[in-house]
Amino acid sequence: MAEKLLLVDVDCGVDDAQAIMMALAQPTVQILGITCCHGNTAIDNVCKNVLRVLKLCNESKIPVYRGAASSFLGENVGMADYHGSDGLGGVPDPEAPALDCIQEEHAVTAMIRIVSEHIGKVSLVATGPLTNLALAVKMDPTFPQKLKGLYIMGGNMESRGNTSVCGEFNFSVDPEAAYIVLNEYSCPTYIATWEYTCRHKLSWEFYNDLVNQDTAKAKFMKKISAHSLKFSQSEQGIKELVSGSGFVPCDSFAMAAAVDNSIVKEYIECGVSVELSGKLCRGMMIMDYLDLLQKKHKAFVMKTCDIEKFKTLLRTALK
Repeated sequence: MAEKLLLVDVDCGVDDAQAIMMALAQPTVQILGITCCHGNTAIDNVCKNVLRVLKLCNESKIPVYRGAASSFLGENVGMADYHGSDGLGGVPDPEAPALDCIQEEHAVTAMIRIVSEHIGKVSLVATGPLTNLALAVKMDPTFPQKLKGLYIMGGNMESRGNTSVCGEFNFSVDPEAAYIVLNEYSCPTYIATWEYTCRHKLSWEFYNDLVNQDTAKAKFMKKISAHSLKFSQSEQGIKELVSGSGFVPCDSFAMAAAVDNSIVKEYIECGVSVELSGKLCRGMMIMDYLDLLQKKHKAFVMKTCDIEKFKTLLRTALK
């Protein structure tokens, strides 16, 4: 059995695909299952996209489960076209696996079962809205205690938004789910926020070298990234970043930390929560630096990254 056991929950857009490929490329990592959630695109597209990535990587044996199709309150913050009409750049593959390859078991019950079969050994990596995770803890309050750790891409450190004024996309899509997870998960929790990913943006020169490797995986990534690349280099795309233009593979930062914990050089340890009220701040992650919330469980919010190690993981993913 591999050294690191992962369960991966995704809303499979381009950056989720990249994160999945990163984990699959590591011989010390075994993905026990991939659960799908609404977010970057509709749930059926998410499922199809995961199957497509697994086929490309010759890993179709990994089970894929269909999960939540909408947020707790059913609100629609807008499935942004950033990842294209289907979540993978709007460049479908007519030979991609069909939805009948999805497991019959629901994603949430699969999560509970898989983790219960490997108590204390599985790390859960969540790169989309946290709806499935919130449902899991409501169905089984002991679920978080059975995890080795939780790695989240989402939230923000300084109220910088990319979907609303103060809200990061994954948390803004389902604020109630994010609130439940940050307040009810007692396992070690590691968070790659929007600002963390932006502050470790990579150069476009690196991106070009990455996707121009002469491999099927690199060609696939270049093809599905073309749509979002145009927005990333636009005036609005640059405005959303913390400082200046660059390549920001958001979800891969959370996955990298789960794959190799030495990637993150520095954390901020403090209580965190999510704002559920207000016109401007709904969905914003709260960092309780003053410990006024008196939370026993503190999260580890990523602060600095070993960028060279991170680049190596990205390159290996596309070889």
